[in-house]
Amino acid sequence: MNSIPRRQSLVSQTATVLRDEIQQGNWRDWLPGERTLCESLQVSRNTLRSALTQLKREGVIRSDHGTGNRILLQPPRPKGALRSHDVALLSPEALERLRPSLTLWIDALRAMLSERGCRLHVFHGPQYFRTNPSAALEKLVSQHPHGCWILVLSNETTQRWFERNKVPCIVAGSVYEGLTLPFCDLDHRAVCRHAAGLLMSLGHRKVALLLRKSRRAGDLETEAGFVEGVRQSPHGDAEAVVAYHDATVASICSTVKRLMEQDPPPTALLVANAYHYLTVSGRLGQMGWQVPLDVSILSRDEDPFLPFVLPEPARYSASPHVMAKTLLRPVMELLEGGMTIHGSILIMPDFQRGESLAPPRDLRLRD
Repeated sequence: MNSIPRRQSLVSQTATVLRDEIQQGNWRDWLPGERTLCESLQVSRNTLRSALTQLKREGVIRSDHGTGNRILLQPPRPKGALRSHDVALLSPEALERLRPSLTLWIDALRAMLSERGCRLHVFHGPQYFRTNPSAALEKLVSQHPHGCWILVLSNETTQRWFERNKVPCIVAGSVYEGLTLPFCDLDHRAVCRHAAGLLMSLGHRKVALLLRKSRRAGDLETEAGFVEGVRQSPHGDAEAVVAYHDATVASICSTVKRLMEQDPPPTALLVANAYHYLTVSGRLGQMGWQVPLDVSILSRDEDPFLPFVLPEPARYSASPHVMAKTLLRPVMELLEGGMTIHGSILIMPDFQRGESLAPPRDLRLRD
């Protein structure tokens, strides 16, 4: 019986371990979450909470409601301390919920970093991409100091926080106007300018772009390039229609229905997401429209499943390996130089013709 620690003894041991970790500077500003601490210390939640209460009485930590446990007594960071050579990737969703085209380049980048002795850590959660993500981001970055952060599917408020707080980062995507963060993305503006010109050259005069309402910076570039491409066409009767949806199946279907009930309806659609392409083509089939006999469809994005769709979608394709390798260079520059870099890297995808494009039906009939 004497070998079995009493509850208070286990609580005290847990408090001692937490106190030592804080004094050694292993956690900065905030303690990790309770679940993480329970798993790493191999104690129950009740034991952990009792130990945290003890540290609160001692004035070591303070509980901020809804945010976590803030560290009050923090040893100063030594001057000249080396930054971590690990890389953090931040996304609003877990990896398994991201599109395959994203997870493929993330896996490729992870392998490339590993070859150079660096680890890639993935963090996710909608709280980091809200209208005001400051508290969540401050806690995350202070708990997990990394030499470089990679922002995936980031919105304007998140990008502004990283720029304002001078946290070394690279945006895997496009940056909003007025921000100077370095970024690497596909050249959506050039792609959609090309797409509009291609559809015009096939004889389409009323073409529509389908975009989600909550547009990211890359979608803003998409719309600008599409409208430019139509306006630059030598055809005075060319018309560009931009239709927004909320990225749900129901909203996409409703948007397609409204478009195709116009008089006249568009004869070609540009879809800015490979998943949404599936919904658009399926909804057109339900309404009795054949692709490409009645309407042409073009996908701005590539994903591994698209070649298995019939008719095979016309699309713009960029290798995940190319994206990972292109990102690797600025990431290593940040890790090795310790300074924030500026500038953009744009990748021009290859056009895959597929079988979803054809001249408009009335033009074919005249021929």
